[in-house]
Amino acid sequence: MKKSVMIFLMSSLALFGYEVNGVEVGFTAFKTPAKVGVSGSFNSVEITGKRSAESVEGMLNGLGVDIETKSVNSGNEGRDKLLVSDFFLVQFTHGIQAKIVSVKPDSLLVEITMNNKSLSVPMVYKIEENRVLAKGYIDLNDFDMLPSLKGINKACYDLHEGKTWQDVEVGFLLHYQ
Repeated sequence: MKKSVMIFLMSSLALFGYEVNGVEVGFTAFKTPAKVGVSGSFNSVEITGKRSAESVEGMLNGLGVDIETKSVNSGNEGRDKLLVSDFFLVQFTHGIQAKIVSVKPDSLLVEITMNNKSLSVPMVYKIEENRVLAKGYIDLNDFDMLPSLKGINKACYDLHEGKTWQDVEVGFLLHYQ
């Protein structure tokens, strides 16, 4: 019995050589005329799509996430409450979806859906030590999110010195085995 289980496990590893263990989704938004970055992530990220494949590239292609925006985590509870109430909920943006639609040797094309608008966003990525690190940029105007940007800028006007930028760095860190 043990030998047949071991053979099954070995053949499964040969068939699906790479499997997703987890993913962290992050962002860096910018404030003040000096364009100071404020980074954060989301605590509630559900992986969608296939989770294993014979290659890292195969594992990435079609992989997606569903993000719950109220789970935003910038490391500052007061800021997180403002991000939910004065940014995401201004336009009833309760979730964000992302799906990798194309994988090339050093770039990905990720379809991001936010505020009922889907756009393909190019990202650069690198693979190191069973991790994939990817990053790209979005413009909030492309997602019709300027009312939300106005909301957070108003709520944080003094802290942001009157300036909240509409470009946001987005990315993910994917762990696999």
